[in-house]
Formats: sequence, C-alpha cells, structure tokens
Amino acid sequence: MTAKLFDTVLIANRGEIAVRIIRALRRLGIESVAVYSDADAGALHVSEADRAVRIGAAPANESYLDIDAVIAACRHTGAQAVHPGYGFLSENVDFARALEAAGITFIGPPVNSINLMGDKIRSKNHVLSHQVPVVPGIAEPGLGDEQLLAAATDVGFPLLIKPSAGGGGKGMFAVESDAQLPEALASARRTARSAFGDDTLFLERLVRNPRHIEVQILADKHGNTVHLGERECSLQRRHQKVIEEAPAPLFENLEHGAQIRERIGAAAVAAAQSVGYVGAGTVEFLVSDQNPDEFFFMEMNTRLQVEHPVTEEVVRVNGEKLDLVQWQVRIAAGQALDFTQDQVALCGHAIEARLYAEDPSSGFLPSVGTVLRVSEPENVRVDSSLRDGLEISAHYDPMLSKLIAWGEDRTEALVRLDQALAGTVVLGVLANSEYLRLLLADTDVAAGRLDTNLIERKLDQFAFRKLGPRELALAAHLEERRSPAANTPWGLRDGWRSQHRRASIQYFDAEEAEGKTALLREQDASLVRVGGEEFTVRQEPDGTLSVNGQRTALQHAFAEDGTLWLCEDGWTAAVRKLSRGEVLERHLVTLAIESGTLSPHVESPMPGTVISVQVADGDEVAAGQLLLSIEAMKMEHQLLSPADGIVRMTGLKSGDLVKAKQVVATVEPTEPTGTTEAKHQEQDA
Repeated sequence: MTAKLFDTVLIANRGEIAVRIIRALRRLGIESVAVYSDADAGALHVSEADRAVRIGAAPANESYLDIDAVIAACRHTGAQAVHPGYGFLSENVDFARALEAAGITFIGPPVNSINLMGDKIRSKNHVLSHQVPVVPGIAEPGLGDEQLLAAATDVGFPLLIKPSAGGGGKGMFAVESDAQLPEALASARRTARSAFGDDTLFLERLVRNPRHIEVQILADKHGNTVHLGERECSLQRRHQKVIEEAPAPLFENLEHGAQIRERIGAAAVAAAQSVGYVGAGTVEFLVSDQNPDEFFFMEMNTRLQVEHPVTEEVVRVNGEKLDLVQWQVRIAAGQALDFTQDQVALCGHAIEARLYAEDPSSGFLPSVGTVLRVSEPENVRVDSSLRDGLEISAHYDPMLSKLIAWGEDRTEALVRLDQALAGTVVLGVLANSEYLRLLLADTDVAAGRLDTNLIERKLDQFAFRKLGPRELALAAHLEERRSPAANTPWGLRDGWRSQHRRASIQYFDAEEAEGKTALLREQDASLVRVGGEEFTVRQEPDGTLSVNGQRTALQHAFAEDGTLWLCEDGWTAAVRKLSRGEVLERHLVTLAIESGTLSPHVESPMPGTVISVQVADGDEVAAGQLLLSIEAMKMEHQLLSPADGIVRMTGLKSGDLVKAKQVVATVEPTEPTGTTEAKHQEQDA
C-alpha cells in the first residue's frame, strides 16, 4: 500500500527555492506554509504559499536560522513536515533533531547521515575508511590556528582553507604561501562563523585547474538507492558555482566517458549507502582534466542543490522527467522509489546560469534596492523569486533567479541560454546577465574545456559595456521626456518648433564623456550632443527607441530618487541627472584632487555590517593595507588604504551598520621621502 502524503508542509527558506518547493507541493495537492522575516514581507514566496507566518527580524539569525521560531510556526499552522530547501537550516543537525523531538517530519536525510556527511571533516574521514580516495590534507575536529599553521608545511602550498560546516564556497580561501596564512585563517573563521555558526576549519592540498563533477542520488527508506547521472560545475568564481550543466562535457567528449560515468555514479551510491542515506543528495568529486579516470571525493551535500534543475531537465525514467522536490516529499512520507537504475536515461543537454544582484564590472559588489520592473524569458525554464516592487536587501544571498536551457545537444543549449539572458530585464538593481553572456561566449567554455580556475584566469579579458555617448544621449532624451518644462513650448508635444532651437545642458552621474550632454528639442525627437558626437533619439510608434535611425532593445525605468535604470541585451546600468549643487560640488572636488589638497576617503561600496576593524585612529598605514572588513549579502569585503599616510577612523566598531558610499575612514597622505628635505633646502637657499 502506498504511504499517504502530508496534508501541510512548511518551507523553512526564502527566495527562488521557496517558490520552487511551493509549486511542487501544489502539484501534489499539499498545502504549503511559507515563513518570512521582516525584510521579506513583500516577497514572492509569501504570496505564492497557501499560508505565511512571520518568524522574526531581517537578520537571518533572528528569523530563518531561529529553530524555535520555525518549530513554533509548524505548531501554529499544523504543518506535519518541513522542507528546508538549501542553505540556512538544511544541513543543521540540531534542527533535524529538534523536528524529530517535536514529532515533525524533516524532508531530508536521517540525523546520522547529516552528522557524518554534513561536516566536511567527518565525511572525509568516513569515506576514506571505505576506500574512497580523498584530496591530501589535514582534517581533524577542533584544530586551532596554531595547529593549522604548524600542519600547513606538511600539507604543502598552495593549499585550500575550508570550513567544516556549510557549503557554497563560503569561507574557502586559497593560500599560496605561509605569509598569507594567518590573515586568511582569521578571515575564513569570521566568514564560517557568520554564515554557518561554526568556525571549524581544515586544510587541503590545492589541486590546480581541476574539474568539479557532482552526482545526484535518490534513496528511499526501503534500501533502494539510484544515481541520476552527473553535473559539471567547474565554472566557479571564488569557489561559488556560476554555470552548471548536465551531462558533464568532460565525459561527453571522451570515448570511454560512459564507463567513467558508471564508476563515479557507483561510487556516489556507495558513499550514500555507507551512511544509510535517505532522500535527495549530491556527492561531489574533483576530477583530473588530464586523467579523468582519477577522481577524489570532496563532500556530500545532504540536501537539494541549487543546480538540481539541470538534472531534472535531462533525466528520463521510462521517457518521463523527474521532479526531485516531489520525490523528496514522497520519500519522506515513506513511499518507495518506483524505478531502478537501469530505467534511468539521459536525454539532451541542460545548462543553468545563476542570476545575481551584483556588479561584475566593479569587483562583483552586491547590489541592493527595489526592483522597478522585471521581464523574464519564456523560452527556457526560469526558477525565480523576482517580482516588480521586490526589495533586494543586504541581509541575504544575492541570487535572484536561475535560467535553465535545454537542447538536443550542448551547442543548442548554449545558444538558448544566451538568448534567454539577453532577453532578461531587471531594472532597479544591477544584475550579472552581461557577465554570464561573456562567459558563455568564451571559446574554451563553448568547447567544453572547463576547470574551476577558468573564470579567475579570464575575467580580466572580459570587455564589460560602459555608459558611453550613445547611452548618455538616450538618458538625456528620456530625462527630458519624463519631466519637460511645464506650460512652455518646450514642454508641449504639439509639433510647434522655434526657428532657434534652445539647448538644455544636462550633467549625469557618469564618468564617460564627462557625463555631460547638450539636448536640443525637435518635433518628436531629441537632438543630443555628447562631447563631439551628435545623436537623434526618437520614440517610434511601437514604443521602442531609436538612435540615429537604428532601433534599440533598451528597456528603462525611473526610480523615486530620479535614477534612470537602463537594460539592453543583458547589460544593466544606472544613471542620474545631477543638480546644479552636485555639479558644483564635484567640480570643486576635482580641483582639490588635482591640487593635492584633498585627503583620500575610504567609502563602503555597499550597505553592510562591520565585522572587523584592523587599525586604530591615528595609526600610520601603507597603501593597500587592510583597514576594516564589511559583510554584505553573506560575503566579506575588505576595505584597503588608498595611500601611505595617517588614518583617521570614524569610530566604527564590529557590528555597526554602514550605508552605501558612507565614509568609514580618511587617510591623510604622507609626503614622499625627500620632499620635506627639499622644501627645507629651498627655504635655506
């Protein structure tokens, strides 16, 4: 007899994964309960769910990481089970135990499996005892910095610092020499403590330019375990996956790739069975590009993966797709898998791109704000949490959505994904669509020649689009049409034209072309001069804009503060018309910099929280020296001294909140050696 499914399931998560789970539950006929923090009151997952419960303030440790609050929400709504999604409490053994004690089903593996595989140190030692190869290193619980420093020589450089808890590359640091190790350990501990509540670290030998291959498994409570092929996740930046695909190009391009797939799949199944695993999980391996027959166990993620959609898009069981979330629910309810390994087949190719609120052209700084307008493609699968009016805060991971393209082969999937990214419109925050398109267009990526360091090697070669004269001309046209002078011939659109056209000078918050335009009104267009170039900008009858007779795909929206957001073919930018006072202020600042009388300011590039202050007011600092660190969107950003000099701090301390562009320190430059002596000699003369 088939086990009965749950009546009500609570989703202990947010964002696109919460929406994804809610929709899977709806297809199963199960009532969904969302939880939300104060920052997420208007989020999409809140309105999508059948019911929603507030569980705390915006910081994650006061809401989504509050175990008692989540269990209280279950009791309040009568939820019989909890789906944790990924991140937050998904691999928290205390959460699983608390649910068990409360008589609530955890839609995930047993406590013992989480305990063994959810901790990287324990998992490495466990699989090593089962003859699974692991990367050389030192992985023991409770190692302090002194012990890790002492062990580093035996591990060898370069090495990798890894947090024992958590995942997603957070807290991982590559270290090339022993001189870099102390500060890297301190930063890794801060990040791990903040992200996972556990700052335990271990060291591994850094394997240069490896392939990152992971295997999806499903296991029920009746002893049945299968693997669903592999995914290649080698395209990473700072150990954070960017593009994922299935099957792995590495295996697809080899004559004996099918045999390697079978071996690595069997290894993943054996690892899962060794801990009595139940549910959906992923076993991750490092695979040598030069010798694909050799692979090393990295870790097992005891949860659903961000990249699970690419597996869903290519796996067929008796010709039908699988829904991994639905199978997680069925397995948790006690149902058995109704298929065997020999019924699993792969069909075509799927590639996923993660859309983040960030600015790749400025060091991947997170972007926060209000989503003014969003338009998502319809020709690919989109797992998204985006909606008009959504507030993107600095409290959580900056991922907005995932675009997943399927094709008969890899080339077709790549083309479809690129087209989808070009057609994605997000106005109000900066997004990384352009960066993803540049990455997909790379010759090595297109050919499937991937490794985990490819992005770091090639990022400097990417030519990010800038705000140029054409864009400033469009901005001048849109700004003028938005608020034409009232009750004057210049503000009317009746076809009236003066014999002498009057120029309107506009200054924008942009460096390109000095950010200055001269706009002259035409009957139904704008004649705009930017620097030495002249543009005719016109709105066509179908609503599109044209520049010098050429139509554009530009989408735009104005924010309440007057900022104009532009989006075209995956490129996003923001520009704002400056007031006369701001123009004067910037002019004076430029003069001060040129005269050498202005002290360089250190500003926070985004809203965030101060997590460490490394210097005191009045300290002598060197150019490039770390002054303080700020955390935003679960990432640590180090603010450095712009010059040699004396630092003047603003009194910030750990835990303080800062705003975007807030001055956090000022460095009074010291005069170069010999300058003072030269002045004295001039005076003596």
